[in-house]
Amino acid sequence: MGLEIEGRPSDSPYVSYVWRSRSEGVDRMTAVATTGWDLVFWEARDGFHAAVAGPESRVSTAAVPEEARFFGITFALGTVLPHLPAPRLLDSGVDIPDATRRRFWLHGSHWPVPGPDDAEAFADRLVRAGVLVRDPLVAEVMRGGTPDVSPRTAQRRFRSATGFTHGAARQIERARHAAVLLREGAAAADVVHRLGYYDEPHLARALTRFIGRTAGQLRDDPRPARPLSLLYKT
Repeated sequence: MGLEIEGRPSDSPYVSYVWRSRSEGVDRMTAVATTGWDLVFWEARDGFHAAVAGPESRVSTAAVPEEARFFGITFALGTVLPHLPAPRLLDSGVDIPDATRRRFWLHGSHWPVPGPDDAEAFADRLVRAGVLVRDPLVAEVMRGGTPDVSPRTAQRRFRSATGFTHGAARQIERARHAAVLLREGAAAADVVHRLGYYDEPHLARALTRFIGRTAGQLRDDPRPARPLSLLYKT
């Protein structure tokens, strides 16, 4: 019982992760901070639903439909729906009305509901139709590169494509990486050294702000009473 999540990383430049989930006997979860946005489909007692779930700048608590099955595509940082700008989606989302198991409405057209095996092909279709675009500057900045534009232009483009400053995005990604390492059994001191935190209290503050768990809880309590939302290696 709880919130079971399974998924896989993607090698698409537009897609970060493809996942499925099932809820049973749980009605709330801890939604960890995330820089990516998701296209999510789920079926519950009240029918079939679809939504665009925006990035999250901080940890929060979210409702979970009971006895529901979910499928989601997490899009890569810097990939956007131009008609739904990233700053508008930050800490929010948009419901897609009248979705069915077969089709849903997005930006003026009906689209077939994708599945785990064709998420990348679906993203490519959106790209060809101009519904989905990507700013490669974002990935370059996140890798520590120096784009051939002014710092002010780079910051503006980064924020336009993600909803975050690149400093805030890096903090979130680092905290998520730390949480994954801790869940795999790494010691807090090792995580501090590996990811460049100043000390363990610095790591603890980041985990509290972005993950909602202490290092000990992440390492020692793999199935907490209130489950975590999607957390994966990037």
